[in-house]
This record gives sequence, C-alpha cells and structure tokens, in this order.
Amino acid sequence: MPPEIEPHAFWQEIHAAGTFPAEGPFSGFYPAELADGRQIRLPIRPLPDGQHALASLIINQASFAVVEALAEDLAARLSAFSPDVVVGLPTLGLTLAAAVARQLGHTRYVPLGTSRKFWYEDGLSVPLSSITTPDQVKRLYVDPRMLPLLKNQRVALVDDVISSGTSILAGLSLLRSIDVEPVAIGAAMLQSDRWQIALDGCNLEWRERVRGAFCTPRLTKDNDGNWSL
Repeated sequence: MPPEIEPHAFWQEIHAAGTFPAEGPFSGFYPAELADGRQIRLPIRPLPDGQHALASLIINQASFAVVEALAEDLAARLSAFSPDVVVGLPTLGLTLAAAVARQLGHTRYVPLGTSRKFWYEDGLSVPLSSITTPDQVKRLYVDPRMLPLLKNQRVALVDDVISSGTSILAGLSLLRSIDVEPVAIGAAMLQSDRWQIALDGCNLEWRERVRGAFCTPRLTKDNDGNWSL
C-alpha cells in the first residue's frame, strides 16, 4: 500500500474526475468512478490464489460525504423504477438503503435483519451467508409488522455490494415468500460479474433490474507486482 494512504483514509473523500488514471496498472488502490466521472479510492484485496484481487468497499467506514454521494447516485438510477419503498439488506446495506430512501424523498425504509426478535416468525426468514463471511450462515428475517409497508408496493431492494450474488438472492427469496418481487435492485458497488450468473440462474429478468453507483472488475497481478484490468 502506498505510504500516503493509511488504512483508515480510504472511502473518505470524492475526487474530481480524472484525478487518478483509470486504465491501470494499480498499486494499493483502485479508483472507482461514479456516473459523472468523480472517483473514490478503494483498497485492493488480493484473493486467496494470490494472482487476482478485488476492490473493496466498507460503507459504514466511509465519510458521510461519500455515503451521501453514493446514495445520491444510486437514488438517481433507481428513480426510473418509481419505487414506493426501499428495503435494506443487513448489515452494511442498511446504511446505504436509509440514505437512498431519503434521497428518493421517502419518509422511512424497511430494514431486513439477522437478529431474531421474540415476535419474529420462522416462516418469514431464509438462510443467509455472504462472500466476506462464508462460514457464518445466519437467517434473514423480515419483521412481520413491516408487511403492510411492502404489500402491493413497488419495492427497491438495496445492499452495499453485490459480489457473488448470495446475499441479494437471499433477500429476493425472502421477499418472494411474502409475494413481493422488487421492481429494482441496487448497490453502491457491483463487484466483478459473478453475481450475474447467480441471478440469471434464478430469474433472467433480475439482472436487468440491477443498478450500481459504480462497477469494479476482478484484477490480475502483472509481472511488476501491480494489478491490471
């Protein structure tokens, strides 16, 4: 990691378009680009094979300015679907979902959860795991008191990152169990393209409903030890 970038300094500011070269090679960070060309520096996380890597986003460690910029960008993309309510996936997706709902002019959002309250119903839950915690299988719940907010509404399902597609599929499965099919799916970052295969395997229409503030590729280590597209 370049010495000028401390671990806590990532995700703290939005840079002007063209501040960092977008074509690579990259060392220490990847400059993700928003729709208007502005950039956010993301740390590069090597994968276990040592030859490939992904850019990382941890949105609850981002500055308020970055969260609001991502929410504004994503809300603009989701507004074309005219959602009535935003549903957030835990845990990190809740930060973004709340901000997106505000940007859309909503007065509230619906958070899904992994902590079972005593009034929750097992029938209103599905298994949940993620790429960052593959060995921890939890359950994803919808609070039964939230059901009236979802019935017959145009729902946008929001997470912080869509990578393998596992978490977003769990959310879609849970909503489908209560006869709700989102009109749109949103995330701050669409990480590589593996999620497309996962979604296509369940519903060919879902991929067309996905919107992200930015996309990041899988990177490959070059002969100089840097990361290339």
